[in-house]
Amino acid sequence: MVKVVKSTILTAPCDAVWEVLRDFNGHDVWHPAVADSTIERAAPSDKVGCVRRFHLTDGSELREQLLTLSDLEQTYSYCLLDTPVPLLNYVSHVRLIPVTDGDRTFWEWESRFDTPAGREEELGTLVGEGIYEAGFAAIRNHMGAAA
Repeated sequence: MVKVVKSTILTAPCDAVWEVLRDFNGHDVWHPAVADSTIERAAPSDKVGCVRRFHLTDGSELREQLLTLSDLEQTYSYCLLDTPVPLLNYVSHVRLIPVTDGDRTFWEWESRFDTPAGREEELGTLVGEGIYEAGFAAIRNHMGAAA
């Protein structure tokens, strides 16, 4: 099993970052890899169990399901249902924590998943850099928040 953990500090208040991230269907607005997204069956994007179907900029289609969402703890988790990339049993967690020194945000994004034998490092790097670190940079850009 591969475990990827990435974190960053954003120069933006935690509540402002959470307002953007908690929209499970809003990643097409800020993440550069996501071309479009929709919630299946017109469910609310904050309803646990809802499924988002989205396309990457390369045309690939993915489906992910919201497993948990807590406004109190500013966390959510989700799993991959369908993906062209062999990330098996993929479950991810997003967590925000206020950094009171400067009203900043600590953001941790982690996942665990299985891969075909021999592809652990390749796919771990794809997730860690291509999705998570690219997402951190995209949120900074979207919110105008410095590193």
